Amino acid sequence: MSVKLKRIYEDASDDDGFRILVDRVWPRGISKEKAKLDEWLKEIGPSTDLRKWFNHDPDKYKEFKKKYKEELKSGDQKKDLDQLKEIVKDKPNKTVTLLYAAKDEEHNQAQVLKEIMD
Repeated sequence: MSVKLKRIYEDASDDDGFRILVDRVWPRGISKEKAKLDEWLKEIGPSTDLRKWFNHDPDKYKEFKKKYKEELKSGDQKKDLDQLKEIVKDKPNKTVTLLYAAKDEEHNQAQVLKEIMD
């Protein structure tokens, strides 16, 4: 099993394997066709309040990560996280690529999810 991260604005490639969007909000300027998604786990994204508070500020990332992991323990977020875990488990010989829209490739929810999957 291999979990990769990729910005949704990058072109899809064969080595992406199973492509999953992990943003709560649909990425601006991307058509459903261009996205080439296998799955959109909309509810796995951070809550609107947490996303707005974080605002992709690298100085807040450590606290964001802690709060986001807490959010993932219940409700629809937990349900989508469990679904993600199942997808990864069911594709042991296939790459799973988590797609996100954030410009900051180091400080985002996809990084947190990858850490959980690894």
